[in-house]
Amino acid sequence: MPKSKATGRLIAVLAFEGVQLLDVAGPLQAFASANELIRETSGAHRPPYRIIVSSRRGGPVCTSAGLPLLTQPIGRTIGRTPIDTLLVPGGPGVHGALKDPHIVRWVRRQSSSARRIASVCTGAFLLAETGVLRGRRATTHWKSCGLLQERYPDIHVDGNSIYVREDRIWTSAGVTAGIDLALALIEDDLGRKIAMQVARHLVVFLKRPGGQSQFSVALEAQAAAADGNAPNHFAPLHGWIADHLTGDLRVERLAEQAGMSPRTFARIYTAKMGVTPARMVEKLRVEAVRRVLEETDMPIKGIAAACGFGQEERLRRAFARQVGTTPADYRARF
Repeated sequence: MPKSKATGRLIAVLAFEGVQLLDVAGPLQAFASANELIRETSGAHRPPYRIIVSSRRGGPVCTSAGLPLLTQPIGRTIGRTPIDTLLVPGGPGVHGALKDPHIVRWVRRQSSSARRIASVCTGAFLLAETGVLRGRRATTHWKSCGLLQERYPDIHVDGNSIYVREDRIWTSAGVTAGIDLALALIEDDLGRKIAMQVARHLVVFLKRPGGQSQFSVALEAQAAAADGNAPNHFAPLHGWIADHLTGDLRVERLAEQAGMSPRTFARIYTAKMGVTPARMVEKLRVEAVRRVLEETDMPIKGIAAACGFGQEERLRRAFARQVGTTPADYRARF
């Protein structure tokens, strides 16, 4: 296990009525899994993290899903261990919590003394209310980015990233992005190897870097295909494309898969999706390239073949169009 100063660090998670359950449970389980893995692999008697969930009065707090959480009062002394990481989740109840001066004061006080402060989803509103995000870049759930920017114009709201780190302050996007945030915090404390082991333990499909978009291309395509009143011709097609990136994905083959003539398919697809079939194929292939760059050391030439580009130069041109950088620079960053 990498040497770390994280031994016994106290993770304090704030809860309030109407908090988003997964904003609390997702990161909490990631830290708990790190404890389990360290105990199993090293036999350490003292886990790296101590985790508590606190609310204003303590006792049961009802989450937005209806499931109560048992909490400690935030005013209770937490022994002699200072809060290392303050984690502020979001949820529908966050705007009610903003109106509670006791909660806001407590978050402000802990934010000034904790080594690290993090928010999940709309928990960024509570951090913003305390002033700790002033002049900083921050993110939140994509649906709330506009409101966060409107209410707190002195924050540089990043509506795209999964999570953002600004010195000791971390903010993340909605719901499952809280797990990505927790994995990044664990990596910062205990090293990448442990963080990846936790990700595998949680059966996370991909440990995503913070700069990655809140949306996957496939998900955006499926959502666009399902919008409006037109028949949903293309949602299954996008899944099929993602499974056949190295195959023949010319318009004629896609039209055949969609059960339409090439001319009709190209016209309806472009009108429905806002991009041509060829450009969507390119976007899906580039997204696959990004995953391989993030998780493997495969040479660029091999990635070009594995993701359907064939030639390395074709991959580079498409990557520059879609991502705005080179594959090598992207790999070095993420």
